[in-house]
Amino acid sequence: MLRHELQPGKLVAGAVLILVGVLYAGDAGGAWETPWFVAIPLVTGGLCLAGAVALLTGRARRRRRGPTGTDPA
Repeated sequence: MLRHELQPGKLVAGAVLILVGVLYAGDAGGAWETPWFVAIPLVTGGLCLAGAVALLTGRARRRRRGPTGTDPA
């Protein structure tokens, strides 16, 4: 089985979008009332957080790889 590298930025973005989906599913099911404008700051903030996480992850990987571009492992 092929392994892939972990991408925490995509994990954060997916978690935030699932949260927004759950909020609106609860609203549609009648469990609670969610105003329509709640999704805008949640999605925007989540995507900005995901971008910051991805940026930091990329920098950490480049720093760990070293100047030759090969993995030290």
